[in-house]
Amino acid sequence: MNSFPRLAVLGSGKGSNFVALQEAIAAGRLEARIVLVVSDLPDATILARARTMNLPVATLPPSPFRTKLSPEGELALVELLRKNEVEWVVLAGYMRVVKEPLLSAFPNRVINIHPSLLPAFKGLRAWEQAIAAGVKETGCTVHYVNQDIDAGEIIAQRRVPVLPDDTPETLHARIQIAEHELFPEALAKAFRAAS
Repeated sequence: MNSFPRLAVLGSGKGSNFVALQEAIAAGRLEARIVLVVSDLPDATILARARTMNLPVATLPPSPFRTKLSPEGELALVELLRKNEVEWVVLAGYMRVVKEPLLSAFPNRVINIHPSLLPAFKGLRAWEQAIAAGVKETGCTVHYVNQDIDAGEIIAQRRVPVLPDDTPETLHARIQIAEHELFPEALAKAFRAAS
């Protein structure tokens, strides 16, 4: 068990992808250990869910910026991850842009899930962008994180049809189902590629 990759999951919201990962680990579908769950929001549901699973949690100090951490905050995050002997950083609904020094501290080991078929519909509320664009399908993408938003190398994707009567809520719900299936598979693929 100790040789499994040690993950930190960063999230800002409800943590449904985090739960899917932990369930995949518990079921033996993903050989990994979540050693820390971190949020930039002290009242994020992801932290409450992690606590119910007896996983260690941490909250990042407030940032003066809405979309990213301060340089000091990024450094504190790197120190926290190193202290917990984290090997991979997994972004699961983490609503901050990841910058240096985190990217260089974990080269090719920061992975994000995004609710579109990248490179289409980068950024926030991608399912709403898909409906507004009138596309017939969208989906989700697991990718390595680099210095550009939603632009790192793609690990895996899953397609989701956009139905004629879809609302943003119904489409987002179907994309999340696909995310919960794809994320553990894509992480396993990334771990194999790195070993």
